[in-house]
Amino acid sequence: MRSKLFVPGSRPELFSKAFAGPADAVSLDLEDSVSTEQKEQARRNIVDWLERLNQEPELRNGKTVIVRINGHDTPHCQDDLAACVRPGVDLINVPKPSSPAQVRDISAEITKLEGGRMPDGQVGLLLNIETPQALRHAAALATADARVRGLQLGLADLFEPAGIARHEQAAIEQAMFLTRLAAAEAGVYAYDAAFSDIADADGFRREAALARRMGFIGKSCIHPSQVALANDAFMPTDQEIALAQRIVEAANRAREQGQGVCVVDGKMIDAPFVQRASAILGAKMSAVPPVAQRFNQRQR
Repeated sequence: MRSKLFVPGSRPELFSKAFAGPADAVSLDLEDSVSTEQKEQARRNIVDWLERLNQEPELRNGKTVIVRINGHDTPHCQDDLAACVRPGVDLINVPKPSSPAQVRDISAEITKLEGGRMPDGQVGLLLNIETPQALRHAAALATADARVRGLQLGLADLFEPAGIARHEQAAIEQAMFLTRLAAAEAGVYAYDAAFSDIADADGFRREAALARRMGFIGKSCIHPSQVALANDAFMPTDQEIALAQRIVEAANRAREQGQGVCVVDGKMIDAPFVQRASAILGAKMSAVPPVAQRFNQRQR
């Protein structure tokens, strides 16, 4: 899930274009991009599209299907879940969760809905870390329920109300680091925030590159022009692949000789480095980001 393209639920004419495009995932949105007056129609639009995907599975085009609902504390959350927990949905994206209890409440409601619609399926949860409270309790949120698949950073919501500039580098690095460690503690993935300046491709690339170095698996996109940038940023480079091959080969030779460590390019290599190198090679073969691949293997 290198790239996730947001599409407003109120713009059904964009659905087929998004699913035909190169994004790894499509997030059908019921929250910020949809006005209060359009919420009900947006739900109907999404339900109609999900039914069409089930009838014509080729339209899915291999995408991860996400629906971003409205927050637990809003009057729209229950209606969003009732409409959109149905076959074909992989993840429910939950904005601004404030407590593990809220996460469990949403999971319990999903369980009820699944029982009548999709008894063999389990919809996952992608939790947004976009308030100071959520960042402070990120690990508790990530471990709140077995449905949680990942944490998604939301920098504009996190920074701007507090008077922190969205592009303040020191703040971005700290928020990414804390979110990634919380996700690591829970054994789930971390996903990077949207980048609002559509015209600033270089800025998008820089932030995506930082996120990848921080161990994030992909980046949210608010415009189709950002998708290729995200896909490129979250794939291993030729240099990384070559180094990973050398590490794995050297580790295999060391293992055959009964040694737990080896030296590659003058650097001592032990188990954590071998694990990362193996994941990079797996990503090369499957086009799945390394952290996501390890997570998927753990889930199976």
